[in-house]
This record gives sequence, C-alpha cells and structure tokens, in this order.
Amino acid sequence: MKFKLIALGVISCFFGCKSSHQKANYDAQSGATKIVNTIHYPQEKHLKNIQQLTFGGDNAEAYWSFDNSKLVFQATNKDWNLQCDQIFTMNINEDLSKGKIPQLVSTGTGRTTCSYFLPGDSTIVYSSTHLADKNCPPTPKKEDYGNKYIWPVYEGYDIFIADTKGNQLKQLTFENGYDAEPTVSPKGDKIVFTSTRTGDLELFTMNIDGSNVQQITHELGYDGGAFFSPNGKQLIFRSSRPKTPEEIKEYKSLLKQGLVQPTHMELYICDVDGSNLRKITNLGNANWAPFFHPSGKKVIFSSNHKSKRSFNLFMINVDGTGLEQITFDKVFDAFPMFSPDGKKIVFSSNRNNNGTHDTNLFIADWVE
Repeated sequence: MKFKLIALGVISCFFGCKSSHQKANYDAQSGATKIVNTIHYPQEKHLKNIQQLTFGGDNAEAYWSFDNSKLVFQATNKDWNLQCDQIFTMNINEDLSKGKIPQLVSTGTGRTTCSYFLPGDSTIVYSSTHLADKNCPPTPKKEDYGNKYIWPVYEGYDIFIADTKGNQLKQLTFENGYDAEPTVSPKGDKIVFTSTRTGDLELFTMNIDGSNVQQITHELGYDGGAFFSPNGKQLIFRSSRPKTPEEIKEYKSLLKQGLVQPTHMELYICDVDGSNLRKITNLGNANWAPFFHPSGKKVIFSSNHKSKRSFNLFMINVDGTGLEQITFDKVFDAFPMFSPDGKKIVFSSNRNNNGTHDTNLFIADWVE
C-alpha cells in the first residue's frame, strides 16, 4: 500500500489534515524555516518537463492505465466535500488547476486506498471500508501510543471493482479482517494484495476475478505495498519484520489493536509464487513505495534513510547495488510509478505547495 508515510515532526498527518492557512516548511539541511516553491530541482537529472496535476488537498498513490493516458488515485480534499480518502480518475492532460473535481470512482463513503486499473482500462480495483461503515473510520492518535508514528490497519477493508464512472460492479474479498493494497500484473492475469486472514499481514495473489487465492509470504511482519515486475514474474514489496523479542512483542500488541508502526521498513523481491525471496535494501529508517524500473533490473522507491526529516526517491539495482538518489525535495516525495511504456513517471510530493501541508501529484518525462 501503501499508506501515506509521514516524515516525523515535519509533514502533517495525511489522514484528513489539510491546512487551512499557509505554514512554512522546515528545511532539513539548514535547519531554517522557509517556504520553498520548487517544481524541479536542478539535481533531478532523470526528470524532465515536470507538470503538476493536482492543486490542493492530499493526493497520492496515482497509478497509470494500461494505455498510458489516465491515472487513478486517492485523494482527501475538503474543497471536494471529502472527509477521508476516496478514489478518482483523471486524464493526464486534464486541467484541475481551476478547481475542477475529477471523476469519482469509489462510493464516497467509508475510507478507501490502493486503486489500480484492470486490463482494458474500463474498470478499477480498489480497497474500501464502506460496507463496514459508511463513516470515515477513526484515526488513532499517536499520543495515545507514546507519540510513536503508527498506521491503522482497518478490519473493514475489502477489495472491490468499479467502472471508471463509479458504478460498483463486484466485491472480490469476503474474509474477516484487513484485505487491501491490490495491484495488478502487467500480464493482466493476477492481483497481489495484503491480508490479515492468517493472523498476520501477509501478501497473497488471486486471479483478477477473485479466484485462486494463494499465500505468498509467511514470515512475521507487515508485508505490503507489492507490485509486479514488468514481465509479471516477480514481486517487489516493503516489509517491517520484527526480530528481537521486544520488537516482536510490540508488533503483535499493535496488530491486535489494528495498528502497525512503519518506521523501519526494507525492500524485498520474490518470484510471484513467493520463492527466491531476498532482501535488497538494508538502509535503515523507512524504505517503501517501491516500483520496478521498465527494464525490470532496477527498483525506484521512497526513503528517509539519509534524513528522517525528508523522504526522497531513490533507485537501486535488484541485486541491491548501485543506489542512486532521484529526487531532492526538502520534505516528501513518494509513490513513484513508471508509465507502462516507460516514457513517464508519476509521483506524489509536497513540493510547490506554498508552505501548506498539501500533497500533490506530478508527472515528468523519464530520462535515462
């Protein structure tokens, strides 16, 4: 999934917290407080012709259609009369700068996350709590948990299919507990998702009609945010796997309360059946939101391993070598995804938000 991870002490919580007035960003390098309105930093040599697609609220997890022309994403924006995340689609050349509201795909009730186009680009798979409760589920307060940064793992999440006009077509999961974070193979035959159906947060695959569910991971810890390789033969995902008795105890205790603490995550690759599992990062802090480079030989991801105060995009070879920084924002860049033809990239960022807490979508031409 891909929940929206926050740089501790810097970025406001994404769960329904759009600022009503301008606030200055914190410059992690100098320690100064200033507003930085920048779309393209000069060090970002792999990005060209960056364009801002959304203009206010919290917009994230944007993923391409198979034909490279559209995006599906989740957004919370009070100006759109939203109380928590819902799923929308837009054309990449659509102008939202004047306040236009894109096409709603989800029901408008409950909380949603993790959407993806299905083959043919006429239907969307996404996760939602709307059947469990039409209201937004409560957001846990970190002060109730020793001020630790935590993510809620709502038991009400299930996986659904809707068409691009918002007509609800089918429910794919029916198990008790958390079923969310679906993404679709480029081959168009399988969906990978995260579920608590076995008592832990594990990866599973299923056919795109919901049949033939197979468990992929089996080790204690939160395995999530999985994506297929370009040839559909491998999975990349992020995991927070507790090792010490203290870490295991804390992980299990939080999970019983429907919570996880995602401040220490590394990236793993395995074959689509779960075999040949290997860890490809050991950077520390939070490494997450991975996506395969079009070649299948590299992975782009978000990380705060260089500074807890800021997340940027990095790229690494699938054997764990060749780490390279891709973006140089002062606060938050995450959720990168290459277009299927490999020509463009979309990502979410706090750049150019005039010192507010807004997170917007950006696309750019990719330069090797």
